[in-house]
Amino acid sequence: MVTKVKEDNMTTTSELKPLLKRLKLGAILDTLPERLALARREQVDYVAFLQILLADEVTRCDNRNLEIHLQTAGFEEVCRLLDAVFSLDFLNRHEHVLFVGPVGVGKSFLAQALGYAAVRAGFSVRFTRADAFFRTMAQSRVDHTQEKTFRSFLSPDLLILDDFDLQRLTSQQSTDLYELIITRHRQSSFVITSNRAVDEWLGLFDDPILGNSALDRLANASYQIVIEGISYRERLSPHRREGVLTR
Repeated sequence: MVTKVKEDNMTTTSELKPLLKRLKLGAILDTLPERLALARREQVDYVAFLQILLADEVTRCDNRNLEIHLQTAGFEEVCRLLDAVFSLDFLNRHEHVLFVGPVGVGKSFLAQALGYAAVRAGFSVRFTRADAFFRTMAQSRVDHTQEKTFRSFLSPDLLILDDFDLQRLTSQQSTDLYELIITRHRQSSFVITSNRAVDEWLGLFDDPILGNSALDRLANASYQIVIEGISYRERLSPHRREGVLTR
């Protein structure tokens, strides 16, 4: 029976191939076997099946047109990377986004904008400063609520840790962050902002073995976006606008 279905698919594809190519719809052939299998499995009627095929083609055309417009616009690589990140596909793949750069270049703004987009798309999101995470975990040990508190950082689809790297981590903080990264890895996503380059993060851990284990997982499943430039706070300073130098 399986052999007959495969033969039917091959016959259908071979008969449709010249017609689709003549209509410049040859790309439909890439997903046709999958769609035929779906139609048989779900007993999709003819109109619904045609709608699925046409929807695939519309999506392909839209993506092709978008790619042409992006190439024409001449955006730098960082802009194209941001476009990929804001598609939110990384959330479905349980990957991460790391925004790195000096103070005031907009890392936190981008992280929160990404979180806002994720919420609108139906994902659960939690935003916290890294130092607040460590304080919350420390307090949970005093309150005997450590397990419940830790689970609250595991449950969101996206956890945004803002301003990581402000100071070297204690032994307990290193353990907390290690457990957080290891447990969420490949289960959900992080967005992390930092003033330091990712290769400098290892030096913040009290235990380099824990740090290396956690950061290896994080870095190898991440979009790393480095932002350079003058602080926007400095650009908005009235002294800068007036051309006054201050010490």
